[in-house]
Amino acid sequence: MNGLRTVCMVTLLISLLTGAPAGAQDRIAMGAYLPMTGGVAAYGDMEWSGIQIANSMEPEVLGKKIRLALVDTKSDRIESANAVTLLVEKEKVAALIGEAISGNTMSGNPISEKAGIPSVSPTATNPLVTQGKKFAFRACFIDPFQGEVAAKFARNNLKAQTAAVIIDQAQDYSVGLASYFSKAFSALGGKVVSTTYIQTGDQDYSAQLSAMQATNPDLIYAPNYYTEDALMAKQAADLGIKAPILTGDGAQADQLIQIGGKAVEGMYFTGHFHKEAASTERSKEFIKRFEEKYKREADAFSALGADAYFLLIDALKRAGSTEGAKVRDALASTTDFKGVSGTITMGQDGNPIKSVVINKVEGGKFVYVTTINP
Repeated sequence: MNGLRTVCMVTLLISLLTGAPAGAQDRIAMGAYLPMTGGVAAYGDMEWSGIQIANSMEPEVLGKKIRLALVDTKSDRIESANAVTLLVEKEKVAALIGEAISGNTMSGNPISEKAGIPSVSPTATNPLVTQGKKFAFRACFIDPFQGEVAAKFARNNLKAQTAAVIIDQAQDYSVGLASYFSKAFSALGGKVVSTTYIQTGDQDYSAQLSAMQATNPDLIYAPNYYTEDALMAKQAADLGIKAPILTGDGAQADQLIQIGGKAVEGMYFTGHFHKEAASTERSKEFIKRFEEKYKREADAFSALGADAYFLLIDALKRAGSTEGAKVRDALASTTDFKGVSGTITMGQDGNPIKSVVINKVEGGKFVYVTTINP
Protein backbone atom coordinates (compact mmCIF):
# COMPACT_ATOMS: atom_id res chain seq x y z
CA MET A 1 0.00 0.00 0.00
CA ASN A 2 2.83 2.41 0.87
CA GLY A 3 4.52 1.69 -2.47
CA LEU A 4 1.30 2.41 -4.37
CA ARG A 5 0.80 5.64 -2.44
CA THR A 6 4.36 6.73 -3.31
CA VAL A 7 3.82 6.09 -7.03
CA CYS A 8 0.53 8.02 -6.96
CA MET A 9 2.17 10.97 -5.19
CA VAL A 10 5.03 11.08 -7.70
CA THR A 11 2.62 10.91 -10.62
CA LEU A 12 0.60 13.74 -9.09
CA LEU A 13 3.79 15.77 -8.73
CA ILE A 14 4.54 15.28 -12.43
CA SER A 15 1.04 16.31 -13.46
CA LEU A 16 1.16 19.44 -11.32
CA LEU A 17 4.53 20.50 -12.64
CA THR A 18 3.87 19.85 -16.31
CA GLY A 19 0.30 21.04 -16.49
CA ALA A 20 -0.55 18.19 -18.86
CA PRO A 21 -1.95 14.71 -18.47
CA ALA A 22 0.42 11.78 -18.83
CA GLY A 23 0.44 10.31 -22.32
CA ALA A 24 -0.85 13.40 -24.14
CA GLN A 25 -0.53 12.56 -27.84
CA ASP A 26 -0.09 16.11 -29.08
CA ARG A 27 3.06 16.65 -27.04
CA ILE A 28 6.56 15.23 -26.74
CA ALA A 29 7.37 14.15 -23.18
CA MET A 30 10.83 14.96 -21.84
CA GLY A 31 11.63 13.57 -18.40
CA ALA A 32 13.85 15.08 -15.71
CA TYR A 33 15.01 13.14 -12.66
CA LEU A 34 16.70 15.49 -10.22
CA PRO A 35 17.43 15.80 -6.47
CA MET A 36 14.74 18.25 -5.36
CA THR A 37 15.06 17.16 -1.72
CA GLY A 38 17.86 15.57 0.31
CA GLY A 39 21.57 16.25 0.65
CA VAL A 40 22.22 17.80 -2.77
CA ALA A 41 18.81 19.40 -3.32
CA ALA A 42 20.45 22.71 -4.23
CA TYR A 43 21.70 21.15 -7.46
CA GLY A 44 18.28 19.91 -8.46
CA ASP A 45 16.66 23.25 -7.70
CA MET A 46 19.20 25.13 -9.81
CA GLU A 47 19.05 22.71 -12.72
CA TRP A 48 15.26 22.62 -12.76
CA SER A 49 15.23 26.43 -12.81
CA GLY A 50 17.52 26.41 -15.84
CA ILE A 51 15.48 23.74 -17.62
CA GLN A 52 12.30 25.79 -17.20
CA ILE A 53 13.94 28.90 -18.65
CA ALA A 54 15.25 26.83 -21.57
CA ASN A 55 11.74 25.45 -22.13
CA SER A 56 10.36 29.00 -22.23
CA MET A 57 12.93 29.83 -24.92
CA GLU A 58 12.26 26.73 -27.05
CA PRO A 59 8.91 25.20 -25.98
CA GLU A 60 8.32 23.25 -29.20
CA VAL A 61 10.12 20.78 -31.44
CA LEU A 62 8.98 18.83 -34.51
CA GLY A 63 5.74 20.82 -34.48
CA LYS A 64 4.77 19.70 -30.98
CA LYS A 65 4.91 21.23 -27.50
CA ILE A 66 7.42 19.80 -25.02
CA ARG A 67 5.80 18.37 -21.90
CA LEU A 68 8.31 18.41 -19.03
CA ALA A 69 7.94 15.65 -16.44
CA LEU A 70 9.95 15.99 -13.21
CA VAL A 71 10.55 13.30 -10.58
CA ASP A 72 12.41 13.96 -7.32
CA THR A 73 15.28 11.49 -6.70
CA LYS A 74 15.60 12.63 -3.07
CA SER A 75 19.40 12.71 -3.59
CA ASP A 76 19.37 8.91 -3.47
CA ARG A 77 20.69 6.23 -5.84
CA ILE A 78 17.77 3.82 -5.49
CA GLU A 79 15.25 6.63 -5.87
CA SER A 80 17.12 7.72 -9.01
CA ALA A 81 16.68 4.29 -10.58
CA ASN A 82 13.01 4.27 -9.57
CA ALA A 83 12.52 7.72 -11.09
CA VAL A 84 13.90 6.65 -14.46
CA THR A 85 11.71 3.55 -14.45
CA LEU A 86 8.65 5.69 -13.78
CA LEU A 87 9.51 8.20 -16.50
CA VAL A 88 10.24 5.50 -19.09
CA GLU A 89 7.37 3.14 -18.32
CA LYS A 90 4.58 5.47 -17.17
CA GLU A 91 5.37 8.81 -18.77
CA LYS A 92 6.69 7.34 -22.06
CA VAL A 93 9.36 10.03 -22.34
CA ALA A 94 11.30 10.50 -25.58
CA ALA A 95 14.38 11.77 -23.74
CA LEU A 96 15.73 12.27 -20.23
CA ILE A 97 17.63 14.94 -18.31
CA GLY A 98 19.43 13.81 -15.17
CA GLU A 99 20.68 13.11 -12.69
CA ALA A 100 22.74 15.92 -11.11
CA ILE A 101 25.50 13.88 -9.45
CA SER A 102 27.55 11.00 -10.79
CA GLY A 103 26.55 8.19 -8.41
CA ASN A 104 22.83 8.80 -8.92
CA THR A 105 23.22 9.11 -12.68
CA MET A 106 25.03 5.77 -12.77
CA SER A 107 21.98 4.26 -11.08
CA GLY A 108 19.58 5.70 -13.63
CA ASN A 109 21.52 5.27 -16.85
CA PRO A 110 21.34 1.45 -17.10
CA ILE A 111 17.54 1.68 -17.15
CA SER A 112 17.35 4.32 -19.88
CA GLU A 113 20.10 2.49 -21.76
CA LYS A 114 18.09 -0.74 -21.81
CA ALA A 115 15.02 1.17 -22.96
CA GLY A 116 16.95 2.95 -25.73
CA ILE A 117 16.04 6.40 -24.37
CA PRO A 118 18.70 9.12 -24.82
CA SER A 119 19.68 10.87 -21.60
CA VAL A 120 21.79 13.95 -20.90
CA SER A 121 23.10 14.67 -17.41
CA PRO A 122 23.71 18.36 -16.79
CA THR A 123 26.48 17.91 -14.21
CA ALA A 124 27.56 14.28 -13.63
CA THR A 125 31.31 14.51 -14.31
CA ASN A 126 32.62 11.01 -13.47
CA PRO A 127 33.83 9.25 -16.68
CA LEU A 128 31.99 6.05 -15.71
CA VAL A 129 28.63 7.79 -16.13
CA THR A 130 28.75 7.38 -19.91
CA GLN A 131 31.58 4.90 -20.41
CA GLY A 132 30.51 1.92 -22.53
CA LYS A 133 26.98 3.25 -22.94
CA LYS A 134 25.29 4.15 -26.20
CA PHE A 135 22.43 6.40 -25.05
CA ALA A 136 24.10 8.29 -22.16
CA PHE A 137 25.46 11.80 -22.65
CA ARG A 138 26.30 14.83 -20.53
CA ALA A 139 26.42 18.63 -20.89
CA CYS A 140 29.51 19.08 -18.68
CA PHE A 141 33.20 18.30 -19.03
CA ILE A 142 34.56 15.17 -17.32
CA ASP A 143 36.72 14.85 -14.24
CA PRO A 144 40.03 13.80 -15.87
CA PHE A 145 40.02 17.11 -17.75
CA GLN A 146 38.77 19.04 -14.70
CA GLY A 147 41.47 17.50 -12.49
CA GLU A 148 44.18 18.29 -15.02
CA VAL A 149 43.02 21.92 -15.32
CA ALA A 150 42.90 22.22 -11.51
CA ALA A 151 46.48 20.93 -11.24
CA LYS A 152 47.72 23.34 -13.92
CA PHE A 153 45.95 26.25 -12.23
CA ALA A 154 47.43 25.25 -8.86
CA ARG A 155 50.97 25.06 -10.24
CA ASN A 156 50.97 27.88 -12.80
CA ASN A 157 48.59 30.46 -11.32
CA LEU A 158 48.68 29.79 -7.57
CA LYS A 159 52.36 28.74 -7.66
CA ALA A 160 51.74 25.81 -5.31
CA GLN A 161 54.66 23.45 -4.79
CA THR A 162 52.82 21.22 -2.32
CA ALA A 163 49.18 20.26 -1.88
CA ALA A 164 47.02 18.53 0.73
CA VAL A 165 44.00 16.63 -0.59
CA ILE A 166 40.81 16.13 1.44
CA ILE A 167 38.41 13.58 -0.10
CA ASP A 168 34.79 12.68 0.64
CA GLN A 169 35.14 8.92 0.27
CA ALA A 170 31.34 8.45 0.08
CA GLN A 171 31.15 10.25 -3.29
CA ASP A 172 32.41 8.76 -6.56
CA TYR A 173 32.81 12.32 -7.83
CA SER A 174 35.18 13.33 -5.02
CA VAL A 175 37.29 10.17 -5.14
CA GLY A 176 37.73 10.31 -8.90
CA LEU A 177 38.46 14.01 -9.14
CA ALA A 178 41.02 13.84 -6.31
CA SER A 179 42.82 11.02 -8.11
CA TYR A 180 43.00 12.92 -11.41
CA PHE A 181 44.24 16.07 -9.68
CA SER A 182 46.89 14.24 -7.65
CA LYS A 183 48.32 12.49 -10.72
CA ALA A 184 48.40 15.66 -12.79
CA PHE A 185 49.83 17.78 -9.94
CA SER A 186 52.66 15.29 -9.42
CA ALA A 187 53.35 15.08 -13.15
CA LEU A 188 53.72 18.87 -13.20
CA GLY A 189 56.40 18.73 -10.50
CA GLY A 190 54.20 19.33 -7.47
CA LYS A 191 54.04 17.11 -4.40
CA VAL A 192 50.93 15.84 -2.60
CA VAL A 193 52.05 15.92 1.04
CA SER A 194 48.81 14.81 2.71
CA THR A 195 45.71 12.81 1.71
CA THR A 196 42.89 12.54 4.23
CA TYR A 197 39.30 11.31 4.02
CA ILE A 198 35.92 12.55 5.20
CA GLN A 199 32.40 11.15 4.83
CA THR A 200 29.25 12.88 3.59
CA GLY A 201 27.39 14.19 6.62
CA ASP A 202 30.46 14.49 8.87
CA GLN A 203 30.44 17.55 11.11
CA ASP A 204 33.90 17.39 12.72
CA TYR A 205 37.01 17.50 10.53
CA SER A 206 39.51 18.38 13.27
CA ALA A 207 41.52 15.14 13.00
CA GLN A 208 41.91 15.42 9.23
CA LEU A 209 42.74 19.12 9.36
CA SER A 210 45.28 18.69 12.15
CA ALA A 211 47.05 15.93 10.21
CA MET A 212 47.04 18.12 7.12
CA GLN A 213 48.23 21.20 9.03
CA ALA A 214 51.36 19.35 10.16
CA THR A 215 52.48 19.09 6.51
CA ASN A 216 52.19 22.87 5.94
CA PRO A 217 50.84 22.64 2.35
CA ASP A 218 50.83 25.53 -0.11
CA LEU A 219 47.33 24.54 -1.21
CA ILE A 220 44.33 22.52 -0.05
CA TYR A 221 42.53 20.61 -2.79
CA ALA A 222 39.04 19.61 -1.61
CA PRO A 223 36.91 18.31 -4.52
CA ASN A 224 33.77 17.79 -2.45
CA TYR A 225 30.19 19.06 -2.42
CA TYR A 226 29.18 22.43 -0.99
CA THR A 227 28.16 21.44 2.56
CA GLU A 228 31.33 19.49 3.33
CA ASP A 229 33.61 22.13 1.78
CA ALA A 230 31.89 24.95 3.69
CA LEU A 231 32.20 23.18 7.04
CA MET A 232 35.79 22.17 6.30
CA ALA A 233 36.72 25.78 5.41
CA LYS A 234 35.20 27.12 8.66
CA GLN A 235 37.09 24.63 10.80
CA ALA A 236 40.33 25.23 8.87
CA ALA A 237 39.97 28.96 9.56
CA ASP A 238 39.40 28.25 13.25
CA LEU A 239 42.67 26.30 13.31
CA GLY A 240 44.52 29.18 11.70
CA ILE A 241 45.17 27.36 8.41
CA LYS A 242 45.95 29.99 5.77
CA ALA A 243 46.52 27.84 2.65
CA PRO A 244 44.16 28.69 -0.24
CA ILE A 245 41.45 26.16 -1.04
CA LEU A 246 40.82 24.89 -4.55
CA THR A 247 37.79 22.73 -5.28
CA GLY A 248 35.63 21.48 -8.14
CA ASP A 249 32.36 22.37 -9.81
CA GLY A 250 30.34 20.47 -7.19
CA ALA A 251 31.01 23.09 -4.52
CA GLN A 252 29.86 26.11 -6.51
CA ALA A 253 26.43 26.67 -5.03
CA ASP A 254 25.06 29.65 -3.11
CA GLN A 255 24.65 27.35 -0.10
CA LEU A 256 28.46 27.15 0.16
CA ILE A 257 28.61 30.88 0.92
CA GLN A 258 25.54 30.74 3.16
CA ILE A 259 27.07 27.98 5.28
CA GLY A 260 30.74 28.97 5.09
CA GLY A 261 30.48 32.75 5.30
CA LYS A 262 33.83 34.54 5.51
CA ALA A 263 35.68 31.22 5.76
CA VAL A 264 35.08 30.48 2.06
CA GLU A 265 36.37 33.87 0.89
CA GLY A 266 39.18 33.26 -1.59
CA MET A 267 38.10 29.70 -2.43
CA TYR A 268 38.76 28.80 -6.09
CA PHE A 269 36.66 26.54 -8.35
CA THR A 270 37.05 24.74 -11.62
CA GLY A 271 33.61 25.38 -13.05
CA HIS A 272 31.42 25.43 -16.12
CA PHE A 273 29.99 28.92 -16.33
CA HIS A 274 30.07 32.52 -15.23
CA LYS A 275 27.87 35.21 -16.71
CA GLU A 276 30.92 37.40 -17.38
CA ALA A 277 32.34 34.65 -19.59
CA ALA A 278 29.08 34.09 -21.50
CA SER A 279 29.65 34.65 -25.20
CA THR A 280 26.81 33.06 -27.20
CA GLU A 281 23.51 34.66 -28.18
CA ARG A 282 21.72 31.77 -26.46
CA SER A 283 23.57 32.45 -23.20
CA LYS A 284 22.77 36.17 -23.28
CA GLU A 285 19.06 35.49 -23.80
CA PHE A 286 19.11 32.81 -21.10
CA ILE A 287 20.77 35.14 -18.56
CA LYS A 288 18.26 37.89 -19.32
CA ARG A 289 15.23 35.62 -18.86
CA PHE A 290 16.69 33.84 -15.82
CA GLU A 291 17.45 37.03 -13.92
CA GLU A 292 14.10 38.58 -14.80
CA LYS A 293 12.24 35.54 -13.44
CA TYR A 294 14.33 34.55 -10.42
CA LYS A 295 15.81 37.94 -9.41
CA ARG A 296 19.28 36.43 -8.95
CA GLU A 297 22.34 35.81 -11.06
CA ALA A 298 22.36 32.85 -13.41
CA ASP A 299 24.55 30.08 -12.01
CA ALA A 300 26.53 27.19 -13.48
CA PHE A 301 24.06 24.44 -12.55
CA SER A 302 21.14 26.36 -14.07
CA ALA A 303 23.17 26.97 -17.22
CA LEU A 304 24.01 23.27 -17.53
CA GLY A 305 20.41 22.23 -16.86
CA ALA A 306 19.45 24.50 -19.74
CA ASP A 307 22.19 23.09 -21.97
CA ALA A 308 21.01 19.53 -21.35
CA TYR A 309 17.56 20.61 -22.55
CA PHE A 310 18.89 22.54 -25.55
CA LEU A 311 21.16 19.67 -26.63
CA LEU A 312 18.17 17.33 -26.67
CA ILE A 313 16.01 19.82 -28.57
CA ASP A 314 18.77 20.29 -31.13
CA ALA A 315 19.18 16.51 -31.51
CA LEU A 316 15.42 16.00 -31.94
CA LYS A 317 15.38 18.65 -34.67
CA ARG A 318 18.29 17.13 -36.55
CA ALA A 319 16.95 13.60 -36.10
CA GLY A 320 13.56 14.70 -37.42
CA SER A 321 12.11 12.05 -35.12
CA THR A 322 11.59 11.00 -31.50
CA GLU A 323 12.96 7.53 -32.26
CA GLY A 324 15.61 6.85 -29.62
CA ALA A 325 18.33 5.53 -31.94
CA LYS A 326 18.00 8.49 -34.31
CA VAL A 327 18.08 11.04 -31.49
CA ARG A 328 21.08 9.25 -30.02
CA ASP A 329 22.96 9.46 -33.32
CA ALA A 330 22.15 13.16 -33.61
CA LEU A 331 23.42 13.81 -30.08
CA ALA A 332 26.65 11.94 -30.82
CA SER A 333 27.25 14.10 -33.91
CA THR A 334 26.76 17.45 -32.10
CA THR A 335 29.40 19.89 -33.35
CA ASP A 336 30.07 23.52 -32.37
CA PHE A 337 26.71 23.83 -30.63
CA LYS A 338 26.36 27.31 -29.13
CA GLY A 339 25.06 26.54 -25.66
CA VAL A 340 24.56 28.61 -22.52
CA SER A 341 27.78 27.37 -20.93
CA GLY A 342 29.81 27.78 -24.13
CA THR A 343 30.45 25.99 -27.41
CA ILE A 344 29.92 22.22 -27.23
CA THR A 345 31.23 19.48 -29.50
CA MET A 346 30.34 15.94 -28.45
CA GLY A 347 33.41 13.73 -28.13
CA GLN A 348 33.84 10.05 -27.32
CA ASP A 349 31.51 8.30 -24.88
CA GLY A 350 29.04 11.19 -24.93
CA ASN A 351 31.54 13.57 -23.32
CA PRO A 352 31.57 17.21 -24.49
CA ILE A 353 34.74 18.97 -25.53
CA LYS A 354 34.46 22.41 -23.94
CA SER A 355 36.18 25.06 -21.82
CA VAL A 356 36.68 25.24 -18.05
CA VAL A 357 35.86 28.48 -16.24
CA ILE A 358 37.84 29.34 -13.09
CA ASN A 359 35.74 31.16 -10.48
CA LYS A 360 36.45 32.46 -6.98
CA VAL A 361 34.51 33.58 -3.90
CA GLU A 362 35.12 37.27 -3.40
CA GLY A 363 32.99 39.72 -1.44
CA GLY A 364 30.42 37.02 -0.69
CA LYS A 365 29.77 36.12 -4.33
CA PHE A 366 31.24 34.05 -7.15
CA VAL A 367 33.50 36.10 -9.40
CA TYR A 368 35.04 35.19 -12.73
CA VAL A 369 38.80 34.61 -12.84
CA THR A 370 39.68 33.12 -16.23
CA THR A 371 38.69 30.60 -18.93
CA ILE A 372 40.89 27.64 -19.85
CA ASN A 373 40.20 26.13 -23.26
CA PRO A 374 40.55 22.43 -24.10
